[in-house]
Amino acid sequence: MTEVFTGNFTQQEPIPEAAIEAAVRIMRSGRLHRYNLLPGEVGEVSSLEAEFAAFTGAKYCLAVASGGYALACALRALGVQPGDKVLTNAFTLAPVPGAIASVGAVPVFVEVTEDLIIDLDDLEAKTGQARVLMLSHMRGHICDMDRLMAICDAAGVRVVEDCAHTMGASWAGVPSGRHGAIGCYSTQTYKHINSGEGGLLVSDDPEVMARAVVLSGSYMLFGRHGAAPPKEMFERIKYETPNISGRMDHLRAAILRIQLADLPAQIRRWNALYTRMEAGLGDTSGLRLVPRPQAEAYVGSSFQFLLPGARPDVVRAFIAACAARGVELKWFGADEPVAFTSRHDSWRYAPPQSLPKTDRVLAGLIDLRLPLTFAEADIDLIARIIRDEWLRYR
Repeated sequence: MTEVFTGNFTQQEPIPEAAIEAAVRIMRSGRLHRYNLLPGEVGEVSSLEAEFAAFTGAKYCLAVASGGYALACALRALGVQPGDKVLTNAFTLAPVPGAIASVGAVPVFVEVTEDLIIDLDDLEAKTGQARVLMLSHMRGHICDMDRLMAICDAAGVRVVEDCAHTMGASWAGVPSGRHGAIGCYSTQTYKHINSGEGGLLVSDDPEVMARAVVLSGSYMLFGRHGAAPPKEMFERIKYETPNISGRMDHLRAAILRIQLADLPAQIRRWNALYTRMEAGLGDTSGLRLVPRPQAEAYVGSSFQFLLPGARPDVVRAFIAACAARGVELKWFGADEPVAFTSRHDSWRYAPPQSLPKTDRVLAGLIDLRLPLTFAEADIDLIARIIRDEWLRYR
């Protein structure tokens, strides 16, 4: 009998009961806005900021409305202007070049390697074109951050890290988001902590963070931020920094604080599923797994593999056959965007760019989610289906 998987690739775990209780308490108070506080009250948002700053080892943290807002806010805080060029990975998701375009800047794409990380040689060749790199740790893969920072520091390029897929990950013991000038994180439902939408920024640069706080819509209430720079830094920039409101509210912060405390345990669970999938697909002829460097501590909430040299019609047939057996795969080589999956030539607000190395990688790149609602037996079944169908179609 042909095996079929009946699980749901988009079903997340329920919000923890303690987080639900915290949310109900906030709703009963009626005071959801982050600056609606009683005298002497710290508030959920400021508490989350302080806890996330401690989690990452950053001096400052700002909670905002979404991960995409965090990215655009970071660019504005660094002074990126309309017409400026901003470097970014050619393999990423649409909110990254979208954030660049939203401030009127121009994305300049950097090639990616078969290990799904930014091509550091191509980056070095292109650093003269821009003064900011928005580095996407796409699908949780982290490049050699020591070499990347050496390249960028030598060229005077400031780095914004998009850590939407690497909250809790690290390179050589340094948390993801702590190498560059600003680290940006997402708390959208499919990320590592879930508030539906939400984002966080961290930085050690007091002026950059002061600008981000005012940009986020603090008005003159920046003194109510617990993980922010000193007041005198705001006095320097408060009249020249626009309010582009994107605040997080107490309701989402209350939900996230509980989940942040649980995150290390959740990461262990994700990585157990990831290594199980690696074992299930290892040594499959014509299917390449992505190696994980020793210096990288990753969060395996999604899984990628490559089908090098496979014809598009074969990949389409393989994906359709897996879907018929309940396994939902995403292909980054499709001609048209599908759901969240798109590629650099889909983003026509950016100038067309020749990226032959990236195109070869994306042509055979397959992606699937590993939600924590899956058990190890589910992973074994999914791996068997993928392996069976690939060996049939290749």
